[in-house]
Amino acid sequence: MRYTFSMEKNNVYNLMHQLTQESKSLWRIKHNYQQDAVGEEEKVFWTALEKDKESHIEALKRLIAAAL
Repeated sequence: MRYTFSMEKNNVYNLMHQLTQESKSLWRIKHNYQQDAVGEEEKVFWTALEKDKESHIEALKRLIAAAL
């Protein structure tokens, strides 16, 4: 399959859109969900998810930089 300029542009858009979604989710985790967590198990879950989101954000940034 050959990529066209339009498809490449769409790919970068998709990566940037996902970066935005992950960043918004990370903000909510840090500013809402962790404070609202009731038990230790929930706090551990949100902390682990925070680290996961941070990892996804860094990977997306690398992919975007390589695509531009």
